[in-house]
Amino acid sequence: MAQSATALQSFSTDLSTLVATASRSVVGVHGHRSRHSGFAWRPGLVVTCEEALADEGPYELVLPGGARVSATLVGRDPTTDVAVLRYEGDDVPQPAFVTSTPVAGSLVAAVGSFEGAATAHLGVVSHASGPWRAMRGGEIDARIDLDLRLGKSAEGGLALDVAGQAFGMVVYGPRRRALVIPTATIERVADSLVKHGRIAHGYLGLSLWPTKVDGEDATGNIVVSVDPAGPGAVAGLHQGDVLVRWNDQPMRPIRQMMRELGPASVGTVVSLGLRRAGEARTVTLTIGERPDA
Repeated sequence: MAQSATALQSFSTDLSTLVATASRSVVGVHGHRSRHSGFAWRPGLVVTCEEALADEGPYELVLPGGARVSATLVGRDPTTDVAVLRYEGDDVPQPAFVTSTPVAGSLVAAVGSFEGAATAHLGVVSHASGPWRAMRGGEIDARIDLDLRLGKSAEGGLALDVAGQAFGMVVYGPRRRALVIPTATIERVADSLVKHGRIAHGYLGLSLWPTKVDGEDATGNIVVSVDPAGPGAVAGLHQGDVLVRWNDQPMRPIRQMMRELGPASVGTVVSLGLRRAGEARTVTLTIGERPDA
């Protein structure tokens, strides 16, 4: 019994030390009616959860120890749940990041901030697999689900392995389950946000609505409206056209199409089969970049 108690005590001490070390890199992020966490990314830059971040500033960071500084938005990407804030003042130390993915069953900790003090949540990796596409269309480099109860203030904080290394940002997934935006995704998205202030996404310049098409093996998409300056107008599409083929394949459901219009789609050319007043036609469309609005 004494040996077991000593082992548990040692584990508890090691865990609290791990959390204390990581918490030096974690900040509170406050906005209009929002309170969550973020972490040092580069000198003067903090990464946080886009979904939790208030739509508009002002933003305030609560640094380790309780000091408060103002922050401005550098950029945000709803599709990958990554946002970057800039602040001036003493630099918060950056955590030790790894790009490896822990296997299912691995012990993990989520470290957040509440009013300058650390918060900690312990659990395990319940699922780990390869790249996936989020419901909002973002390309995520690894699927990492956590079995732990995540406090609201810890959303946007660090996901740590047992060595104290950060393998990503912990966020809420579907049904409020904790999942991780991995380091590789944060690196790719945050660096682009710092350079350009935004992430480019594909744009068709069309408003579409699903419709049944006689003689087709899939549901078509009717063009409800056309952006006069968009790619669809340039390709010669009209209101009332019914799209039935995409690169000689049955037309995708609208939600799936939107998910596939990621950064890599900008500038690619697609062949669209359509029906116009019952007549079959084919047009080529060059996918554009979605406007800021």
